[in-house]
Amino acid sequence: MVLVEELYKNVAVPKLKEVFGYKNIHQIPKITKVSLNMGLGEAIQNVKVLDHAQEEMALIAGQRPVITRAKRSIAAFKLREGMPIGCMVTLRKKKMYDFLTKLIHIAIPRIRDFRGISPKAFDGRGNYTLGIKEHLIFPEIDYDKIDKVKGMNITIVTTASTDEEARVLLDAIGMPFRK
Repeated sequence: MVLVEELYKNVAVPKLKEVFGYKNIHQIPKITKVSLNMGLGEAIQNVKVLDHAQEEMALIAGQRPVITRAKRSIAAFKLREGMPIGCMVTLRKKKMYDFLTKLIHIAIPRIRDFRGISPKAFDGRGNYTLGIKEHLIFPEIDYDKIDKVKGMNITIVTTASTDEEARVLLDAIGMPFRK
């Protein structure tokens, strides 16, 4: 298994230089952070769900997540401002590259009926967001110990100014885009 950090230095940088003709090394886009977010609407009724989610996300990310709280009250959902409704973690540098290696080489291939990830999930500014329906694809999660299957969003933030630059970057580090 090739590490994403090595793939970036040895494959992505030369490919980006060739495709876009960068003259300065600082022009080359790089990945700055990876953000994992798990929204848990059922945490309104059962706070223990949030504790389990926090433990599981800490196992996946290798870093303790923070609890996210509601910004405003929504009466239809029985939600009050400041109630805990999810957890998130931001990874940078070494932990970010370790997580991306695990995501690309171990977790994504374990998705059922996998045909590649969507190339349309870029935001227009070079960032990519991937939604995962089951957190069971990560090897750290023990199937017997989970109470409920949870989904999560993974956002990969890059310094690329366009989606095309970011796509070439992610493609070079091994992201399995749909053809």
